Amino acid sequence: MLEEVERWLSSRSWSDADRPLGRLLEAKRQTGRTVSVVLPALDEEATVGAIVAAIRGELMTESVALVDELVVLDSGSTDRTAEVAAAAGARVVHRDSVLPRLPALPGKGEVLWRSLLATSGDIVCFVDADLREFSPSFVSGIVGPLLTDPDIQFVKAMYDRPLEAGVDGSGAGQGGRVTELVARPLLNLHWPQLAGFVQPLGGEYAARRSLLERLPFPVGYGVELGLLVDALHTVGLDALAQVDVGVRKHRHQDGQALGRMAAAIYRTAQLRLTRGHLIRPRLTQFDRGQEGFVPRTTDVDTEERPPMAEIPEYAERRAA
Repeated sequence: MLEEVERWLSSRSWSDADRPLGRLLEAKRQTGRTVSVVLPALDEEATVGAIVAAIRGELMTESVALVDELVVLDSGSTDRTAEVAAAAGARVVHRDSVLPRLPALPGKGEVLWRSLLATSGDIVCFVDADLREFSPSFVSGIVGPLLTDPDIQFVKAMYDRPLEAGVDGSGAGQGGRVTELVARPLLNLHWPQLAGFVQPLGGEYAARRSLLERLPFPVGYGVELGLLVDALHTVGLDALAQVDVGVRKHRHQDGQALGRMAAAIYRTAQLRLTRGHLIRPRLTQFDRGQEGFVPRTTDVDTEERPPMAEIPEYAERRAA
């Protein structure tokens, strides 16, 4: 590990307990910064309501007004995600209603990009909508450094990611397979300054709007790696940080879904290494059929949205 990264780990890695809520509220009062929380959601009716209720009940009260805006950005759900989220107290925005002149592309990154037009906070905090046993410290922990330290621009959550553990504890800490097999090797080899991030692909992170609006957003699974790498190049390592928020429990993907995620992440890294294009941006996987293995080929995400600051509608809104 680079000496620079060892120093960064000691100075830019914290626990959520390092900044009590009282300190955050006082910093928010003094700075006047506003906080938006965004939950990108696609068919998450089983979990989104509890997350929204926890944030509203603990971080959006008269006495603890840490969060100013809570938005669920619906990515085209076919279940009751929107209804459940609204009933729990979120403002629900459908992806297609934001920037309608640009037809929406499928993918998580597309929703996160559009959320910048659907929110107004100085600090934007992203939280995945499939978390179970959610703690509001996921929000307060990663928002905290942005409120208390003007030099911090981008904060990732770090946590344990257990698989479904058995009675003997097997599976604990074994989640994050794409991180360990794809993202971590890529970062260590090509962006060694980022080798200190425990969860580089985690979906819980917060950043200043003034940074996010300057970054391109990969529309698919590569968005977390893309934003992290581009933030490094834009503001430097010392403006990045991570906060330990404990344990993250969520729905796990099957092997083929992980393969598609891995391909998209590799493609995101490749574009940032060369700013070129994949020769063949497609991935072939295999399913067993009645007569043997059947190939199934899917496109790898190759689209990226430009920095939001370049979008006329966004510039007009910011100027208003």
